[in-house]
Amino acid sequence: MASSPDVPSVGNTPENPGNGSPSEASEASEASTAFEALHAAGTAGGDRRGRVRARRAAVMAVPATLVAAGLAVLTAQGALGVQFAISGMPFTVTATELNGTGFEQFGGLDNMADGSPNAGDTGGQVLVVTSAIKNATLDHLCQSVDLGGTNLLITAGGGADKVQASDLTTDSTELSGNAAFNNIEIGNDASTLTKAGVKGPIGVFSQQADTVHIANLRQTNYATTAGVFKLPGLKLRFSDSGC
Repeated sequence: MASSPDVPSVGNTPENPGNGSPSEASEASEASTAFEALHAAGTAGGDRRGRVRARRAAVMAVPATLVAAGLAVLTAQGALGVQFAISGMPFTVTATELNGTGFEQFGGLDNMADGSPNAGDTGGQVLVVTSAIKNATLDHLCQSVDLGGTNLLITAGGGADKVQASDLTTDSTELSGNAAFNNIEIGNDASTLTKAGVKGPIGVFSQQADTVHIANLRQTNYATTAGVFKLPGLKLRFSDSGC
């Protein structure tokens, strides 16, 4: 049986794809309109999702900010030891007399900044003894830093008014003087100390006392912090000799 040849419909050839019937044109127009509406909605939704993600990120950042602020406040109040990277340059501190209430002492590690030229073969760490005093007064305080060929020298409290410090902590590698303590406890776990408001690492040997008196104090320090540090008669200068 013979079959009739396939003849394309008039106006619907590949060369003229857009010349369809009116109903087909209407359907195409409706599809285009729907696509544009979906695209607009998707764009708006993306903007909203972006704003939501930004708000969530901001909310999540709040606790981290509060923690950082809390650490700064605790350090200022002496409730924590040194929290900054040390320079690795030791400095000398002397006083003819130190009197303090609320005394604690324990071992610890101070860390230099990564790549510090002062690290040498230490790995950037210094083993120190942390001394914490809740309230202290010092007579004839002197502090000096050897800068190589000259010293930066600071003196205070040489007159009638003494240097006063609260929540004072010092990280030392050497300490000497004539010391006297009241109600001293030796061998405490550093994490259980109560006299100065500072707690050291758990399992570390420590000691504490109600009061401390040190005559002819001399320290080699790597760090010092204080909640309040009053320096009457302060003088800062360069000198050929240190303390």
